[in-house]
Amino acid sequence: MPDKKTGSDEILKRLLVLHPKIIDLSLGRMNRLLERLDNPQNKLPPVIHVGGTNGKGSTIAVLRSIIEAAGLSVHSYTSPHLVRFHERIRLSDAGGSSYIGEPELSSLLKECEQANGAEPITFFEITTAAAFLAFSRQPADYLLLEVGLGGRLDATNVIDKPAASVITPVSIDHQQYLGETLSEIAGEKAGILKRNVPAIIASQFAEAADIIRSVGARAGARMFFAEEDWHCYEEHGRLVYSDENQLLDLPLPALPGTHQIGNAGTAIAVLQQLRDDRINHKHIATGLKTVKWRARMQRLENGPLYAWAPFNSEIWLDGGHNAAAGRAIAQAMAEMNDSNPRPLILIIGMLNTKDPIGFFESFEGLASVAITVAIPGEENALSAEVLANIANQAGIDALPVADIKEALNRADEFEASPRILIGGSLYLAGQVLALHENRKVSAITGTSKSPG
Repeated sequence: MPDKKTGSDEILKRLLVLHPKIIDLSLGRMNRLLERLDNPQNKLPPVIHVGGTNGKGSTIAVLRSIIEAAGLSVHSYTSPHLVRFHERIRLSDAGGSSYIGEPELSSLLKECEQANGAEPITFFEITTAAAFLAFSRQPADYLLLEVGLGGRLDATNVIDKPAASVITPVSIDHQQYLGETLSEIAGEKAGILKRNVPAIIASQFAEAADIIRSVGARAGARMFFAEEDWHCYEEHGRLVYSDENQLLDLPLPALPGTHQIGNAGTAIAVLQQLRDDRINHKHIATGLKTVKWRARMQRLENGPLYAWAPFNSEIWLDGGHNAAAGRAIAQAMAEMNDSNPRPLILIIGMLNTKDPIGFFESFEGLASVAITVAIPGEENALSAEVLANIANQAGIDALPVADIKEALNRADEFEASPRILIGGSLYLAGQVLALHENRKVSAITGTSKSPG
């Protein structure tokens, strides 16, 4: 038997070796463990199940902000974490919600470890089971549940009757698990749709929308599509949301970027379908104004990173890592440049499972230079040299360096008072936040963090 150390990091390290693959999409192992735990997934608050490729976390952040503005209680489950595993499990409390505490997390993980025994199970499956236990034992008005990877065979897809299903924009990502084409990927994402459950579908490429519509119809879901059944757009510095029942005039979301209009609209559409009389126009407005989501177009305030950067810099952080995310981030940067011009410098690190050239292409003509780094401690990280060559292919001058500190130190060789965007990976974003906050990043990092 393994040494039964009880700290969460020690338990999480043990859980990593229970299955030879980090990702193995199946529901059999999950159902077996949940049965041994007395099926906590059947004892949850009303679940809003959120899948898709881009915008899942931001949509959940908007939902949480609005629900809490209404004085309601909400749990949430997201992945991957940035600095500490505890960030994945957010529990309602008197002040709104907060990350799960160390004693409770350790106890839940140990309970799941004992129930599973030596049976094979992936890291994401067993930690999701622990989250279900936590959510089942503390009352809340809602649970916001993010899909880890795909949908149809994801460990979260054991909820028979969610209050609502959500599919955010689908794009090419995780092809080695979900399929090579957009249609194949959309089909997997649509696997979370359930009979007679409202399904709120964000704006999609036509190919993805067609598949989602087909899969949803076979499942018997009640589907509500962006730009058909509901609309959300910016007008005169305000957010306008409309559907067949109402027209709402609202403030823009506090999260920067035009793409956040769509994420906010998706969240509002979910709430309209829930028809919860406890949530009104005022709560939606307050939630939009106060929403926060780390490492998604996050401007870093003064801290250690600024000591390394050129004088009078702005530093922004975003974990987006595919071509669609690159387009959204580049558009947000272009909008900032229109209102407050500054030269843009990219500092980018990416995994070798991503599409760097698709990401970089959106920044051609916008970024002065891409300074590339290898993500520390990541065996699947692209080298700084390989990334720099790919940036060159996308038409961007590039410089490979050893780490974030050197990247920031050398930024002043290119521009004065720059706007610096650090991105390309949530794993890199987590390490940057740990540096900026003078915190130690979790021992459970990198590709062990999540299938998402």
